[in-house]
Amino acid sequence: MKLKREFYMRSAIELAPILLGKILCRRQGDEILRYRITETECYVANDTACHAFRGKTPRNSVMYEIGGMAYIYLCYGIHNLLNVVTGEIDKPEAVLIRGVEGFDGPGKLTKAMNIDRSLNGVDLTECEELWIEDDGVQFEYVATPRIGIDYASEEDKARLWRFVKK
Repeated sequence: MKLKREFYMRSAIELAPILLGKILCRRQGDEILRYRITETECYVANDTACHAFRGKTPRNSVMYEIGGMAYIYLCYGIHNLLNVVTGEIDKPEAVLIRGVEGFDGPGKLTKAMNIDRSLNGVDLTECEELWIEDDGVQFEYVATPRIGIDYASEEDKARLWRFVKK
């Protein structure tokens, strides 16, 4: 079952671990790719690792939308990374989908599923090309510090906001 808006209307900190086990879906023609989410990270506005930390820009404006929107950005000029916007309008928070079964790493999963910036800003609750489903599976997980945020404050680098299937 496709996740509904109310699922996304919570904080990124709350949503990140419960996205584990959900199914990321991508339609390509007549085929639908489905991969179970195994790793996430959360980002909130007052977090120095968050794109919204310094305010709204054309790049991060989707983060200021209502929960359930896809925020996709280019990382290192190479990888498209998929984030799920959470919570209320104008409260920028998002969860990075870092891994799915079969593809560890956010760039690898978007490449495998043909997810690129043309899908930036789509509503995951309504889109027929990209969405997330729930079939009731839940994973046990471990929480660790996030990866690749060397620019963040020491306090934010130490936060246990990366969630990985055990």
